[in-house]
Amino acid sequence: MSDAFDRVIIGDLVGTDRVLRDGYVAVRGETIAAIGQGAPPPATETLDHRGRLILPGLVDGHMHTSSAIGWPGIEGATRSAAAGGVTTCVDMPYDVPHPVTDGGKLADKIGWVERTAHVDMALYGTILKTGGVAAIPELAAGGISAFKLSTYEYDAVRFPRIDHPTMIDAFAAIAKTGLPVAVHNEDQELVERLTAEARAAGRTEPIMHCRTRPPLAETMADLEIFEIGLQTGAHVHIAHSSLARGFALAETFRGMGMQATGEACIQYLCMTEDDLVRLGGRGKCNPPFRTATEVELMWAALAEDKIAYVSTDHAPWPLERKTLPDIFACGAGLVGMQSFAPLMFTLLDERGLSPTLMATYCAERSAKLHGLWPRKGALRIGSDADLCVLERGDFVFDEARIVDRPELRWSPYHGRRMRARVAATVQRGRLIWDGTQVLARPGDGRFVRREAH
Repeated sequence: MSDAFDRVIIGDLVGTDRVLRDGYVAVRGETIAAIGQGAPPPATETLDHRGRLILPGLVDGHMHTSSAIGWPGIEGATRSAAAGGVTTCVDMPYDVPHPVTDGGKLADKIGWVERTAHVDMALYGTILKTGGVAAIPELAAGGISAFKLSTYEYDAVRFPRIDHPTMIDAFAAIAKTGLPVAVHNEDQELVERLTAEARAAGRTEPIMHCRTRPPLAETMADLEIFEIGLQTGAHVHIAHSSLARGFALAETFRGMGMQATGEACIQYLCMTEDDLVRLGGRGKCNPPFRTATEVELMWAALAEDKIAYVSTDHAPWPLERKTLPDIFACGAGLVGMQSFAPLMFTLLDERGLSPTLMATYCAERSAKLHGLWPRKGALRIGSDADLCVLERGDFVFDEARIVDRPELRWSPYHGRRMRARVAATVQRGRLIWDGTQVLARPGDGRFVRREAH
């Protein structure tokens, strides 16, 4: 029929404010053309997911596809995203061997996205350790969604610490673009001193990762970046707060009139120091896991709407880099893409909370901060038809089912009971995950420019 939709997806629609039972999403081309309840309209194809939850495709606002093996990592990480209900990845710029610090490097990375990505991607940009401020306007013009800087140095080239005078200049230049600047928030001097003391004492067991990166190292960095933001007019965003106090500080500075936000990575809503002891290097990330008490405070911050959004900080190191006996020698980062949707639903459901919070914090809010909404992160007419379909039940997360490269098939959540699985993922109207296999091909994903400042 000429008036039929291209595709209709049937199920319980999860928005940010309600769950629409027995609903449908009708698609024409790549966008949502109708949303309703009850008998679905005629369509060329119907995907019947009655009894399952249909959310907007997740927008992971913080992940690293290329920190371990460079831009070839885009292909595997986005394949894993498709299997995890993530339809838009916002990728960090700290890539091997060179970070995205100018328009030329950005164009090269966009080319890799267009050739190899399975899902859509937005991109961060960053600056060189010295002499990089001048490239800020061209990066913004190139369509990045945000900038990323760091108060802590992992590598002088790939992941440098930006000194205070340079950060002031950078924030001022970024403020003129209207883009947010996310900051890795750990104090260099304190962490280096505590790490050196631990090594000298022969203390290299897993718990020392927490002890050498204490909460004070994080909040000291939070304060300096917000103070610089207050002076320069930049929108400053904590890239990952493991502490509820980080969100309280952001709220304080918002009260002073500045744009100050912070995100929570999903691991800080469920993992504790005990998990680091249990997992060893597989549980190493920066900032580290905190106490069970702090996890509860993080949930309180979410309940009080102090958190901008929830991300994964997916950073897939090969397993050989995560299983060394010296915790300081292990790579810092977790595999979290394919577990994102099942785990977030599970954490909410275990606390009796609505899946609408997942639509809010894992789709709409991240899309808004990165200037991608309402094209991304929304169940609404005119938005891209990006959907995550969840089947509720009793499942166990199995790292062997991760669809990334073999050396990256590990997870800190291996063996965890989950209350949902991703039954289907739809990207721009097309089924790209059918519950068992990825149907998207490399290059089906697109670079998504920031649309709004």
